[in-house]
Amino acid sequence: MADQIPLYPVRSAVVAAVAANRKRAAYYSAAGSGPGGERHNSRYQLEDESSHLDEMPLMMSEEGFENDESDYHTLPRARVTYRRRGIEWLVCGGWKFLCTSCCDWLINICQRKKELKARTVWLGCPEKCEEKYPRNSIKNQKYNIFTFIPGVLYEQFKFFLNLYFLVVSCSQFVPALKIGYLYTYWAPLGFVLAVTMIREAVDEFRRFQRDKEMNSQLYSKLTIRGKVQVKSSDIQVGDLIIVEKNQRIPSDMVFLRTSEKTGSCFIRTDQLDGETDWKLKVAVSCTQRLPALGDLFSISAYVYAQKPQLDIHCFEGTFTREDSDPPIHESLSIENTLWASTVVASGTVIGVVIYTGKETRSVMNTSNPKNKVGLLDLELNQLTKALFLALVALSVVMVTLQGFVGPWYRNLFRFLLLFSYIIPISLRVNLDMGKAAYGWMIMRDEHIPGTVVRTSTIPEELGRLVYLLTDKTGTLTQNEMIFKRLHLGTVSYGTDTMDEIQNHIINSYSQMFSQTSGNITSSTPSRKSQSSAPKVRKSVSSRIHEAVKAIALCHNVTPVYESRTGVTGETEYAEVDQDFSDENRTYQASSPDEVALVQWTESVGLTLVNRDLTSMQLKTPGGQILTYSILQIFPFTSESKRMGIIVRDESTAEITFYMKGADVAMSSIVQYNDWLEEECGNMAREGLRTLVVAKKSLTEEQYQDFENRYSQAKLSIHDRTLKVAAVVESVEREMELLCLTGVEDQLQADVRPSLEMLRNAGIKIWMLTGDKLETATCIAKSSHLVSRTQDIHIFRPVTNRGEAHLELNAFRRKHDCALVIAGDSLEVCLKYYEHELVELACQCPAVVCCRCSPTQKAHIVKLLQQHTGKRTCAIGDGGNDVSMIQAADCGIGIEGKEGKQASLAADFSITQFKHIGRLLMVHGRNSYKRSAALGQFVMHRGLIISTMQAVFSSVFYFASVPLYQGFLMVGYATIYTMFPVFSLVLDQDVKPEMALLYPELYKDLTKGRSLSFKTFLIWVLISIYQGGILMCGALVLFESEFVHVVAISFTALILTELLMVALTIRTWHWLMVVAEFLSLGCYVASLAFLNEYFDVAFITTVTFLWKVSAITVVSCLPLYILKYLKRKLSPPSYSKLTS
Repeated sequence: MADQIPLYPVRSAVVAAVAANRKRAAYYSAAGSGPGGERHNSRYQLEDESSHLDEMPLMMSEEGFENDESDYHTLPRARVTYRRRGIEWLVCGGWKFLCTSCCDWLINICQRKKELKARTVWLGCPEKCEEKYPRNSIKNQKYNIFTFIPGVLYEQFKFFLNLYFLVVSCSQFVPALKIGYLYTYWAPLGFVLAVTMIREAVDEFRRFQRDKEMNSQLYSKLTIRGKVQVKSSDIQVGDLIIVEKNQRIPSDMVFLRTSEKTGSCFIRTDQLDGETDWKLKVAVSCTQRLPALGDLFSISAYVYAQKPQLDIHCFEGTFTREDSDPPIHESLSIENTLWASTVVASGTVIGVVIYTGKETRSVMNTSNPKNKVGLLDLELNQLTKALFLALVALSVVMVTLQGFVGPWYRNLFRFLLLFSYIIPISLRVNLDMGKAAYGWMIMRDEHIPGTVVRTSTIPEELGRLVYLLTDKTGTLTQNEMIFKRLHLGTVSYGTDTMDEIQNHIINSYSQMFSQTSGNITSSTPSRKSQSSAPKVRKSVSSRIHEAVKAIALCHNVTPVYESRTGVTGETEYAEVDQDFSDENRTYQASSPDEVALVQWTESVGLTLVNRDLTSMQLKTPGGQILTYSILQIFPFTSESKRMGIIVRDESTAEITFYMKGADVAMSSIVQYNDWLEEECGNMAREGLRTLVVAKKSLTEEQYQDFENRYSQAKLSIHDRTLKVAAVVESVEREMELLCLTGVEDQLQADVRPSLEMLRNAGIKIWMLTGDKLETATCIAKSSHLVSRTQDIHIFRPVTNRGEAHLELNAFRRKHDCALVIAGDSLEVCLKYYEHELVELACQCPAVVCCRCSPTQKAHIVKLLQQHTGKRTCAIGDGGNDVSMIQAADCGIGIEGKEGKQASLAADFSITQFKHIGRLLMVHGRNSYKRSAALGQFVMHRGLIISTMQAVFSSVFYFASVPLYQGFLMVGYATIYTMFPVFSLVLDQDVKPEMALLYPELYKDLTKGRSLSFKTFLIWVLISIYQGGILMCGALVLFESEFVHVVAISFTALILTELLMVALTIRTWHWLMVVAEFLSLGCYVASLAFLNEYFDVAFITTVTFLWKVSAITVVSCLPLYILKYLKRKLSPPSYSKLTS
């Protein structure tokens, strides 16, 4: 029987194929893919037998199958390149593509990437290294001292707007083209550049200081002469480094020695993988056994390490000591490593450096931050290009009407400069100041305390988001586990019946110690089993006893005792003879689930009091100490989905193999039963994380045989993992099922209503987590990321193209269901069917990607940006979310238990997930609406004066003479209209309460209707109408002198602008009223000083006043009437709610 059970998960290639096919036989049988070796051919037969395949082929799968393997990855991209060719392609962005390709090629030539190689590292002898390895310095700066100014200028002038102003300003140095004063052009441009440079310089200096602080941290380095202090940046491969408790590990090392008696230590990895729990690391036993530190130099030993790679969860290497007889070989795995950026949590450690700088795992898993540009800025950039075309067209028309007389090209250039106000330079100034104001408002909002705006250039992005990609642990959940349920097959215990278990445990242990034989017999009958037969009573009690004992023994938890003195603050491991008092005991483990289980066994009476590498001690309810020696531990891995431990009971010498793991892994290992699958399903629906616990008794001979094979497998260099797994699997057969446990991961405050609000706002939520598939699905259900009524499609594991094709077709047939996919299946699908997968996933109401590496998270964000063109937002709280946060259009970091790394790298930092609702619905909405209004109004301000200039030039024989000179132009854009126009940043169309109550209003924002070519054209028409009326009116109404035209038209222009601001405002604020009257006051006051432009005697007359009033009324009244009618006949959606 045992031989027929399919081994799970099997490593050897042939068996793997058989097992995989056995599992998938029913599913893939239609495709004609037989077991084992026929697999390869069947991939090509699929095309001929497409009648058996699902009748819904993927978009371009059919032609794909005719190609051979080498072409697979080029197919999805081939489709894109056929679209445009020739001139059209060049104009539509081909030139950009060519330029970037050339630049990339040059950069690659300059920075040839060195091939990464495996290495042999001699202990304490950096000089013996054959290769030159990178420096161990951290560098997060964007620029250096030489590239700063060119870099910042490039970032500024790659925008059409700024480049245009630069050209216009430079043209003023040519005497023939000079129009007005130099300061009117250079002052605004200089101001914009100065502000930007100062801001960048401050950011860069902060980054430099942070890097310098990290690189100059001092560490103790062991040399033959003793300890020397060395800077973090001067550490080399081969150095022996001593790291104290609570110190950051400076580079990737192999763990040689520790001050702890156990030969192991704990490290905190929250900045590397985002997990808050401590990891147990084990020192190489050969070096740990040496009597003194200095002996590390008296031995001749080396470490062989594989080449640097991205995966932080695996490592293969060997430790060899040459000078002993025979030479000692020890295998090294992930538990012997100390990766950079982790922190030592207990004791002092000594390690040998194997990777430095760019080759460390933490640096390889981070991506370079990009400069983020908001969608609104890009849209305004497009509009300025349209305005530029209008400007050129207008100038050409003027010169044509002039008749191309004289040096016409000089006149053309003068016209270009005269009308250059069509594109207002104050646009950038106003928008940048507006962004700063929005940032200030967000940080001042008392409803979301602790929010920090770190990137002040993109607050409008918060109002345009379509995809929200969120981390799970610490973002949606608190990462705090609570034991909820114990199921024994016939009987289930919940939180309210735990006292029964306690009674069973107290009774069974008191009987055990009272009877010399040590038989476990029944205790006084419990409430539950009083009516049952005695035999059943006995079995329930003993089964509970066995289950609780298994949970108390099968784990990787260590009890830690804070020392009584409290002076040193050091943590000590208590010795056996010490008092194991409960007050100062805390548990440490690499998984919070395990801590929850051990805390639960303590609550029912069986307490873990001591643990080292070789033994474990439990305290019974009666206070007796039970000692177990640990013979082997098989740690949890994402492939095996289970962990096991072999222990020997010191009192009876019985050897027992305990194992616990996910139901998918354990169901094939335990003996046949009829309840496990059903109960796992029930618990998962409640949002509980389930673990199946089983045991098997071994004889001494069985164990010795196993140990020999196991140690042989662990030393092999090739296919070590496969060989080790095969040996362990030989024991994992016919295990006795003990119980099923359910643990709950508590959600963050108000996660459900927040996700509900975001969904109603039309935002699609994707959860990207490094956690297990089962856990991720649990949390997706319990947080209501997936609503109760929705189906969940779990994407089966796929390894090749044929399987991916079939699985995608199966998924395509499902409608309105959430997708759950694992990282490795995702990789396979993206390799062959990138476009199809993204298209299908984007139609899902929710997507969960589990087992994602940090780089994969960033890759998914980039895919969404490329394929949908929509705005993405990433939110996370750990160091493993940094890449995703930096890749997204808008990154939000949560200051959580996992440190501040994510919140420091993010554009916005919040303290709780629930704050995201207000951040998007209220501040996102306001920032976008205000910037759109502000941008268009500033353009209108420039267009109206250019229209007046055009009318003026047409009347006066197309002369290229400015209408308003010098200070009038500067004053118009600044002191006379600046405050009212800028006060638009205080405007709001909907009250915050209303925006939160009706999140559906957010959907309108993502369509981008507040700033589009339609709204822009409306403003252009308004500007032409008003400019025409103002100029024509002034020309018709003036009598004697030309100076009067300037006075009448300019005063009417200022009044029109102030009235237009009032027309645009939706909700009045007292500061807006102040700004309006302040500007009017400034203008009236300055009339007295502007004698060179205005005739003071004429200004004070009644005729001047009525003429100005008449022109202003004609220019503004029709617009007020139109606005009123529009409000009545087709009101916007938000006004229907507020009325």
